[in-house]
Amino acid sequence: MIAYGIALFTALLIVGGALFALIAAIGINRLPDLYTRMHAASKAGTVGSGLLLLAVGLHAGDLATFSRAVAGFFFFILTAPVSAHLLAKAAHQVGYRLSPVSVCDELKSDELKRKASKVKA
Repeated sequence: MIAYGIALFTALLIVGGALFALIAAIGINRLPDLYTRMHAASKAGTVGSGLLLLAVGLHAGDLATFSRAVAGFFFFILTAPVSAHLLAKAAHQVGYRLSPVSVCDELKSDELKRKASKVKA
């Protein structure tokens, strides 16, 4: 009975991870600019990959494998959004423009404020 429950939970994790990965792939293909595509890849892709990693660790049935999968999951959850943020900031500094449908560019307004404060000083 417990083996059936673990198998069912593993299947749910796999299906959930696959759905999040599918949503990330659709977002990468459908969203208008680099920044929104990166957002889809970093958020939904991270959750999808993390759920799949947990499913693999749970399916292995070994405590050492499961603990490595959990450690990898936490490492992935902590590092993927930070790296996406840094890549987006670097792309903005290089000059990649936002899509015309984007409402505001907060980094640009922050840069203008910073330049204005340097001129006053």
